[in-house]
Amino acid sequence: MENNSNKAWLYLLPALLFLGVFMVYPLVDVFVYSFEEGYNSASQTFFGVGTYNYSYVLHDPYFLQALKNTLILVVITVPLSTGIALLISAGLASIKPLRELFQTIYFLPYVTNTLAVGLVFMILFKKTPYSDGLINLLINLFGGSSVDFIDGPYWAKMLVLCIYTIWVVMPFKILVLTGSLASVDQTYYNAARVDGTPRWRTFTRITLPMISPMLFYLIITGFIGAFKAYSDAVALFGTNLNAAEMNTIVGYVYDMLYGDSGGYPSYASAAAIILFAIVLTITCINLLVSRKHVHYS
Repeated sequence: MENNSNKAWLYLLPALLFLGVFMVYPLVDVFVYSFEEGYNSASQTFFGVGTYNYSYVLHDPYFLQALKNTLILVVITVPLSTGIALLISAGLASIKPLRELFQTIYFLPYVTNTLAVGLVFMILFKKTPYSDGLINLLINLFGGSSVDFIDGPYWAKMLVLCIYTIWVVMPFKILVLTGSLASVDQTYYNAARVDGTPRWRTFTRITLPMISPMLFYLIITGFIGAFKAYSDAVALFGTNLNAAEMNTIVGYVYDMLYGDSGGYPSYASAAAIILFAIVLTITCINLLVSRKHVHYS
């Protein structure tokens, strides 16, 4: 028995080394950097140890704006993308003609380059000297006035970012949920059909509980992915996200390291640890909620 245990650890050793070098060590290093005040990356020196970096970040208007944008993005896109994906997956599961074709069409945005999708969205929403964009043409058609969604008011830019994010993340969720719905035992549906159970009750009492583990997985990964959003905003508003008021926490960390205001790894580390704490807290809350609402068969 002891030999088997030693062999198991030996097999796990490469993975443990990989995780230690590329995940655990960087996390510990970032945590240490976050307490080193006035750290200079060139001379590898600092003048003190304390919580000033956290105080600076939490009072920085750019970070507060990035935090606001990220939270709005998380609150709006995660529930909407998951709910829409669930409805589309349920619709795909209930049809037979051209099912494979529809599945392929819905999955296309997932394999398309993010920046390419962002360029398409800019063409749809951006006002130019020659055109107000297709979306504004539709708004004008129904009697509304044109809105500059890319360089205009904050609510318009956030609306475009949320729509873009939902568009990008939804195909993966549709793929996962379609497979999950196909794995539900048909015996339950046959029994419900014999009893004359309405479709909505079948969906809420059978389908949702049976696929709840996969829904929980998508919600958790959706929250984590939304908190890490950065490339979506760059694709729509360019690299100067602070000027556009559309930066995210990950974008703030990048700017502190490499942007125009860069060269402050201590501030970047503090912001990264704050992001880690937020994501960890949200994940723990979801785990507590899942104990009552997730059913593992």
